Amino acid sequence: MRKSQCMARGHQKIQSQQKNAKKQAEMKKAKGHDQKTAAKAALVFTCAVCRSQMPDPKTFKQHFESKHPKSPLPPELEGVEA
Repeated sequence: MRKSQCMARGHQKIQSQQKNAKKQAEMKKAKGHDQKTAAKAALVFTCAVCRSQMPDPKTFKQHFESKHPKSPLPPELEGVEA
């Protein structure tokens, strides 16, 4: 009797693990791409001229100086060293 209980429990355990794996996969799929959303959230600075986004002020200043040399530097980039 003990052996049959052990087998039933093992089978139930496997079924439970499969059910949980399926549930986790569905939740992950519904949640979306974590890396993509994290990368999008990291892009904080937006260029006023071309609307491209940059992650930090140093990169933003380098972008602005190389892509828009004739435009005046935005006030938020005045004290930033590139």
